[in-house]
Amino acid sequence: QVRVVESGGGLVQAGGSQRLSCAASGRTFGDYDGTWFRQAPGKEREFVARIDWSGRNTNYADSVKGRFTISRDNAKNTLYLQMNSLKPGDPGIYYCNICRVFWGQGIPVTGSP
Repeated sequence: QVRVVESGGGLVQAGGSQRLSCAASGRTFGDYDGTWFRQAPGKEREFVARIDWSGRNTNYADSVKGRFTISRDNAKNTLYLQMNSLKPGDPGIYYCNICRVFWGQGIPVTGSP
C-alpha cells in the first residue's frame, strides 16, 4: 500500500507560478511512475503530466506543455509539479497518482478573481 498526500495548492494568479508536491509513503516509491491529474468544476478528471520511475522520461498534456514541469526526488519519496505561466483554465483539483493505482485526496488550485 502507498499513501499519497498532495500539498502546495492555493490561490494563484494568471501568469503566476505554483509548485505542487506529492509525498508518498512506502519504500518502493522509486519503482513506480508518478502522474498528475486535475479536475475543473463541471469537467472530467484529465491527465496533466507523467514521469517514469527514473525521472528521465516525462510526458505532458498539450494544454500544459512548455509551462508545467513534473519532477521527482526518489530519496524524499516526493513528486513535484512546477506550474508556470498559469492560465485561467489551469485551476481545479489536482490529484497525484502513483503507479496508476494509488491516489491522493486532491488539492485545490484556485484562480484569484
